[in-house]
Amino acid sequence: MDDLEKAILIIFDETGSVSSNLKQQALAYCQQIKDNNANTICSICIDRLCFSSFVQVQFWSLQCLHEFLRARYGTMSAEERISLGRSGDSVKVLDGPGYVKNKLAQVLVTLIYFEYPLIWSSVFVDFLPNLSKGGVVIDMFCRVLNVLDDELISQDYPRSVEEGAVSVNIKDAMRQQCVGQIVHAWYEIVNAYRNSDSEMCAFVLDTMRRYISWIDIGLIANNTFLPLLFELMLVDGLPDQLRCAASGCVLAVVAKRMDPQAKLTLLQSLQMSRVFGLVAGDVDSELVSGLASLLTGYASELLDCLKHLNGEDLKRVSVELLNEVLPSVFYIMQNCEIDTTFSTVQFLSGYVSTMKIPSPLSETQLLHLGQILEVIRMQIRYDPMYRDHLDVLDKVGSEEEDRMAEHRKDLLVLLRSVGRVAPDVTQIFIRNSLSSAVGSPLDINVEEVEAALSLFYAYGESLSEEAMKTGSGILRELVPMLLSTKFPCHSSRLVALVYLDTITRYMKFVLENNQYIPLVLTAFLDDRGIHHPKVKVSRRASYLFMRVVKLLKAKLVPFIATILQSLNDTVSQFTNMDYASKELSGSEDGSHIFEAIGLLIGMEDVPLEKQSEYLSSLLTPLCQQVEILIASSRTQNAEESASKIASIQQIIMAINALSKGFSERLVTASRPAIGLMFKQTLDVLLQILIIFPKVETLRSKVTSFIHRMVETLGSSVFPYLPKALEQLLAESEPKELVGFLVLLNQLICKFNTSVKDILENVYPVIAGRVFAIIPRDTTLSGPGSNTEEIRELQELQRTFYTFLHVVATHDLSNVFLSLKSRAYLDPMMQLLLFTSCNHKDLVVRKACVQIFIRLIKDWCTSPYGEEKVPGFQSFVIEAFATNCCLYSVLDKSFDFRDASTLVLFGEIVLAQKLMYERFGNDFLTNFVSKGFLAAHCPQDLAEEYCQKLQGNDMKSLKSFYQSLIEKLRVQQNGSLVFR
Repeated sequence: MDDLEKAILIIFDETGSVSSNLKQQALAYCQQIKDNNANTICSICIDRLCFSSFVQVQFWSLQCLHEFLRARYGTMSAEERISLGRSGDSVKVLDGPGYVKNKLAQVLVTLIYFEYPLIWSSVFVDFLPNLSKGGVVIDMFCRVLNVLDDELISQDYPRSVEEGAVSVNIKDAMRQQCVGQIVHAWYEIVNAYRNSDSEMCAFVLDTMRRYISWIDIGLIANNTFLPLLFELMLVDGLPDQLRCAASGCVLAVVAKRMDPQAKLTLLQSLQMSRVFGLVAGDVDSELVSGLASLLTGYASELLDCLKHLNGEDLKRVSVELLNEVLPSVFYIMQNCEIDTTFSTVQFLSGYVSTMKIPSPLSETQLLHLGQILEVIRMQIRYDPMYRDHLDVLDKVGSEEEDRMAEHRKDLLVLLRSVGRVAPDVTQIFIRNSLSSAVGSPLDINVEEVEAALSLFYAYGESLSEEAMKTGSGILRELVPMLLSTKFPCHSSRLVALVYLDTITRYMKFVLENNQYIPLVLTAFLDDRGIHHPKVKVSRRASYLFMRVVKLLKAKLVPFIATILQSLNDTVSQFTNMDYASKELSGSEDGSHIFEAIGLLIGMEDVPLEKQSEYLSSLLTPLCQQVEILIASSRTQNAEESASKIASIQQIIMAINALSKGFSERLVTASRPAIGLMFKQTLDVLLQILIIFPKVETLRSKVTSFIHRMVETLGSSVFPYLPKALEQLLAESEPKELVGFLVLLNQLICKFNTSVKDILENVYPVIAGRVFAIIPRDTTLSGPGSNTEEIRELQELQRTFYTFLHVVATHDLSNVFLSLKSRAYLDPMMQLLLFTSCNHKDLVVRKACVQIFIRLIKDWCTSPYGEEKVPGFQSFVIEAFATNCCLYSVLDKSFDFRDASTLVLFGEIVLAQKLMYERFGNDFLTNFVSKGFLAAHCPQDLAEEYCQKLQGNDMKSLKSFYQSLIEKLRVQQNGSLVFR
């Protein structure tokens, strides 16, 4: 053993007795050998391969040869190539472990890549006579063919153009030269060894399976080979591995791409019904797994034939064969692990799509649809092992719920397809599933019931509104049955949620069939819904009940007293401190129960006396609670104060939700007494802003309530606004200002110029704070802009632009000119100018241009009229017109191919037209003589622009100005950088 062999043994040592330092030295030594003997390393490796008895040395040598071949094949001598080709005969290697033989196969396949068929044309033929030497040669031959498939032929891996061309040449040469001989050898080997060496036979068949897709199918699909394959599958007592390998070959025959008519003839000749019974064996066995893939693949091919063949006789044959195999396929889908390459949903959807509507379905088709529904039911059913996780919805449960939601999507689309083709079959199946689930043992009840309810829920999506209302088919039986059912497992979160969602989905049936309203109310108000022990279910029930109330409305008036009595404990519990601390994500915070109550008692159908009584019984205790909490908050410690704040927050949410049921007309015109109650409530809640000026959550909730009162009380809210706005303006954080501006936008949009006095008071304060916070000459974007602080400033900036736009477009631009506001006029103009030219958001830029348009209309009456705002006209002509209307559009970032850009461009052209109308030649002279001159605009184009501007055709002006800008860009070619 020389130093090289010692070093190789150290590298591959797995005993742990060799230090990492010594291994590094050994690696360096072996690398040095390769580097110093670049021209002879091939001979060194071949020599070691033939004479060394160490498998590690053999593997290292083969690895070197493989690397050498891939990198430096062209430098090898003819003798080295021949020696390397003969290394396949090395007895030492052939008797070695699998990983050494695989590495040898890689080396030989690399040689084949470079030399077959032009140089080493006999590579496969040379192997064939030696196969008679027994298992070791057969094994090596199969490994070479397998590696050839993996590295060159198989289309399962991406290939370069060069590899693709080599692959085609190799396949063409093999077809012409030796494929027939290889197939004959496969047959002889399997026939000879099937009883003595089943493992080797299975290996041979697995190799053959890889090649069936591109060799002549007649070599396999004949009266010699197919009977052997079926015999191997059917003979009981043979090892599963061999039987499964035979089924894999038959599947490759079945999947062979060919003309549909030829394919149908082939599939018919297989007499596949012989193997149907075998899938009923041990579902975990290798054989059943292989047969499952075979039969699903066979059924897919038949379905493909059915879709692509036109003749009635051919279609009939396809249907007959498909009908034969489908029961086995359904069994497989329900009981076996299915190969990932087969899509259950895709196949079943394809089969359902072959059923013509309105042609009557045959008994067989109806039977198959029932089995498809059973497959869907089983596939959408949760595994009981997740039951506890799903009930408490921990991390595991949440992940499983998400996975199942994704898994169900296509299955439920399939359900709806079946529902459209056979509504009666689908409804009967759902009814039977529900009945079966109700009667099933409690330990499996949860998953069965949840699946059955989910089917019924999903089925509702395929029903027309008319079918839903009239209760077509057995819906008339199903909906009442569901409403009156109380499942043993109703305490389960999953079951309770899907039950509530399902009865809500079918509420349009109840809308037309009022006799079931008491059942609906009972389902929502007992422990199946709002009184369910799990908070998440209870809150979901509150939300869904609100939707039901919205739908049924006046039909519920006779039940209001009963409903309120039933909800008494829920209402009082909502503002309970313990309940307030149970945070739940999303919009289902429990306040929807108050919205539902508000919708119920806020109807004009309710007598005034009763309405006042109901509303007072809710608002009075809630307001009293707020007053008590406010009074006691001064003496509380931090922990107690936090719980008080949480309770106040809940109360505001409750009152806010309650008010949604009352219209402005009712509380201000027809029943002002009701409006008075809300005004008194607003008075109480505004105290919160004084007592808790720094608590952002409470300020946000009170602001939300003010929004609500603006819609509910209308103009009668005005007396309360000065106090409210004063308190809200006490804070100047960006988030606070955003909320304040949104409220002002609502007031302006609702009351228009009526809010002028309020705006004149608050605008100077707002402007002072905003201009102190946001930059006027830079955009809040680019690197480092994704911080929470910058995002808040960006939001404030966007909201401020919206506010300015709302003010300008509601005849309130004079607010900017008030004595207190004048100081902020120049900063505002500079900000609008910069933004109209530079902002990344084109919608924001458009808004700023529109603000300028509106201000020009408001403040500039005619070309020679008196200036309402001194300096504004010259600013617009010299700064806005030149920078925004010319330089910003000349910038190549202004992309005319973008739809949003074109909309902005339209506003810019409109602004130019308006400036000409209001400023006449003052605008035109400056824009053309200064702006166009700086842009090197040719005189003829400048003159044509003036003509277009003075005309009345806006479309023509816009089109011309776009072409002018594009010509100027080409002319400039980046030589002039604007702005």
